[in-house]
Amino acid sequence: MSVDTVGPDVAASPADVVAELRRREVVDVDDSSTTRALYSTDASLYRVVPQVVVRPRSVEEVLAVLDASRATGVPVTSRGAGTSIAGNAVGTGIVVDFAKHLNRVHEVDVERRVARVDPGIVHAALQKVAAPQGLRFGPDPSTHTRCTVGGMIGNNACGNRALGYGRSSDNVAALDVVTGTGERLTIGRDVATTSPTLDRLRDVVAADLGTVRTELGRFGRQVSGYSLEHLLPERGFDVASFMAGTEGTLGVLLGATVDLVQTPRHVHLVVLGYGSMAEAGDDVPTMLPHGPIACEGLGERIIEVYRAAKGAAGVPDYPRGGGYLYVELAGDDPAELAAQAERVVADSASLSHRHVTSVAEQAAFWRIREEGAGLASRIWDRPALSGWEDAAVPPERVGQYLRDFDALLQQHGLNGEPYGHLGDGCVHVRIDFPLSEPGGHAGYRAFIEDAARLTATHGGSFSGEHGDGRARSELLPLMYSEQAIALFRGVKHVLDPDDLLNPGVLVAPAALPSAAQGRAPVPGVRALDADLRTQGRGWAPGLQGSRRGLRLLHDDGDLGAAVHRCTGVGKCLADNKASHGVMCPSFQATRDEKDSTRGRARVLQEMVDGRLVTGGYRAPEVHEALDLCLSCKGCLNDCPTGIDMATYKSEVLHQTYKGRMRPRSHYVLGKLPFWARLTSPVAALANLALRVPGLAHVARWVAGVDQRRSLPSFATRRFSRAARPALEASATRTDRPRVAIWADSFTEYFSTSGGHAAVRLLESAGYRVEVVQKQACCGLTWITTGQLDTARSLVERTVGVLHEYVADGVPVVGLEPSCLAVLRSDAVELTDDPRAAEVAQGVFTLAELLARTEGWQAPDLSGTEVVVQPHCHQSSVLGFAADLDVLGRTGATVTRLSGCCGLAGNFGVERGHYEVSVAVAEQQLMPAVRAMGEGAVVLADGFSCRTQLDDLADVPALHLAELLAPGE
Repeated sequence: MSVDTVGPDVAASPADVVAELRRREVVDVDDSSTTRALYSTDASLYRVVPQVVVRPRSVEEVLAVLDASRATGVPVTSRGAGTSIAGNAVGTGIVVDFAKHLNRVHEVDVERRVARVDPGIVHAALQKVAAPQGLRFGPDPSTHTRCTVGGMIGNNACGNRALGYGRSSDNVAALDVVTGTGERLTIGRDVATTSPTLDRLRDVVAADLGTVRTELGRFGRQVSGYSLEHLLPERGFDVASFMAGTEGTLGVLLGATVDLVQTPRHVHLVVLGYGSMAEAGDDVPTMLPHGPIACEGLGERIIEVYRAAKGAAGVPDYPRGGGYLYVELAGDDPAELAAQAERVVADSASLSHRHVTSVAEQAAFWRIREEGAGLASRIWDRPALSGWEDAAVPPERVGQYLRDFDALLQQHGLNGEPYGHLGDGCVHVRIDFPLSEPGGHAGYRAFIEDAARLTATHGGSFSGEHGDGRARSELLPLMYSEQAIALFRGVKHVLDPDDLLNPGVLVAPAALPSAAQGRAPVPGVRALDADLRTQGRGWAPGLQGSRRGLRLLHDDGDLGAAVHRCTGVGKCLADNKASHGVMCPSFQATRDEKDSTRGRARVLQEMVDGRLVTGGYRAPEVHEALDLCLSCKGCLNDCPTGIDMATYKSEVLHQTYKGRMRPRSHYVLGKLPFWARLTSPVAALANLALRVPGLAHVARWVAGVDQRRSLPSFATRRFSRAARPALEASATRTDRPRVAIWADSFTEYFSTSGGHAAVRLLESAGYRVEVVQKQACCGLTWITTGQLDTARSLVERTVGVLHEYVADGVPVVGLEPSCLAVLRSDAVELTDDPRAAEVAQGVFTLAELLARTEGWQAPDLSGTEVVVQPHCHQSSVLGFAADLDVLGRTGATVTRLSGCCGLAGNFGVERGHYEVSVAVAEQQLMPAVRAMGEGAVVLADGFSCRTQLDDLADVPALHLAELLAPGE
């Protein structure tokens, strides 16, 4: 980017900028390479490294940041959740993260139906506050669990129900903004503000009202450019609505008062199936007269990807078709809605349909639609990317537009699966651009330019709700006349004359790569194909040829491709409480981007690419980002793009410490089963020694354990030996089917009661019970500490032992979820032994076996309150549906917690992790335990979960086997 085009990007050094910010008492200022890597991308294809990141704690700090920007000539980019698709939330200067601290709801006025909020408030958090009053904020993007209201206003986001509730610009009552000149304005429909700046703005628009009236505001989703129609005299010169969609280029949002609407009492969803998405688009004009609050389109391929990722049980029954419309109706009378829904079906040209009135089933349908962006990236052989993501056409043209767009994809040899807000004519799509292949960038530009021309011929807009950003600003002359472009420039000059606010977006898009990126200008390269972050760019020197410890099957053994799976959709930023999610327990506690799956992926991408992070596997930035990863594997299930950070962390640790000294905890906690087996003959003596304060202190120090942690007691008799009398009795029942219990190290050497209960329970369920007697350790602790060569040997031995049972058709039951998850997931990553895949199919949780056991009767636990803490590996790898089924049969009142307990194997006991471990537990587990009624039972199959409860609450927790087993 040239300075004269986009503003003085590099007028001051990072040190100068930091000094100016701190001189103005801005507290949270960070120019570390780790943080700059975290904020170098959003959910778009662009990589733009900032000089410094600021997370303001007050409005006064925001004003100080802008003052420092003017003093140094360094531009400012506002950022909410960083889920912007068009590169709106990245910049070369100061990136201001509003989500970390400025995230409160200050007031909900029920009478006026408005809420006064900070710009960094998450949409779902606002809804949670408004819901008890029967109110909600109308616009609801698919990223509503993490997007911020400030970001929604910046991009004029609309979401799934814009047909019913409008766009963000339609729901803005008042805004508190500061312009690029430093002038603070309060603007709104009920606010009378006079200002020389606003007078000049009025004059700019008044000079060419004809262009505004004929080119702007032609249909609802025309979001590209500045929405000057709001400034027309007949529209009341509505500056607040106009500012929505200006992408932080004209002012910085300090606060907002937004409209709230009444939450509908009843909702009726009609799912219509068509032969194709284009045929679904043809039917949109027929649907609109019925007054739906949503009319969404979805393709069959996205549903199939969801089914493959989540299992068939997670996918509701769809009607016959290859493309679908979700037509949602809302009202107060269910019977009237049902009749309205029948009219929808009668008027439609659908092949088949479903009426969905169950709230739970409606949520299942919408969940698939909301994860469309992440799921669509995984359909094709190449990763599907954003870039041409957000075009909109008048709704009556959407069917033909989809046909023409499909033909354009074929012409360019590309694949994409459209979905989106078809009722508004807004089409989202992820496309498998071959950016990493020769000619990939040129091909990308050629397609984008052709797509823009196609959209323009349909009278459309290049952006329907995500904004133009770096991806589309350059294309605006293909959509607007020179007179309209001149108006945009005039407005920018009035409100941001020095071009310090998100320069190069909407007005004067960059002509050359920025010198701040350390690269020479490339003649002819313009904004939309500058600063692209390509998938699989190649390995940095020193990393090439590194022997992988894990096979990384889903990415052809390429860690670079694996970490580049992350597209920035940011589901890892969502609050787990409402979703029963597990992903990023440490982020839930710290709210620091560094501790999110996305943040860690960004740092690993920089490591692989070798640009900002240059130290390879041993780079301090890499270990800083991974330090608080609990290896919970939550992202493996929760991340729609399929990131598996626990696996990547193991690989990094493996590569980092190959042939080098490791942290003490790796030698002790990382080899815990080995030490437990060695200690077993003298367990009683060891337990006695560890109760001596001085010896216990030394033992913790040697093991790298925090001194505030307890040390678990060894079982004085190994489970497999102590269980032999019961097993011998069971062996006499030769008429019964066999079942084998795999005694993991935790059940064998520490917490044996669950194992004994499992023997009784399975015996009572009609099985002939055996316990695997041969040594068979899964290697979990070696895996989590990156000792992968040893882990591989252990896994291969265990696979061989268990395969003997599996091959004979004997189900193998694992009692420790984390160990069983190794066999289901990690084993095939460690070894190419084909038996590993067979073992993965032949091992079961206790609940999975009981759920399919004919004739088994669950004990009657009516009147019992059960608080369940699923192990994170069970939620993410094994699944918890069978456990809920089994618990449901008991008649107990079950409260299922989500998230992680915070201990997570060796993580929570290691020095340096205690505070975060406790903070994670305080997210859900500890409040639930404190709130449970007298006599309630806490259920936790994971040894680490039970240990955490023991340590922090002095609450004994039961294994499922202990809850269900008959007495001895």
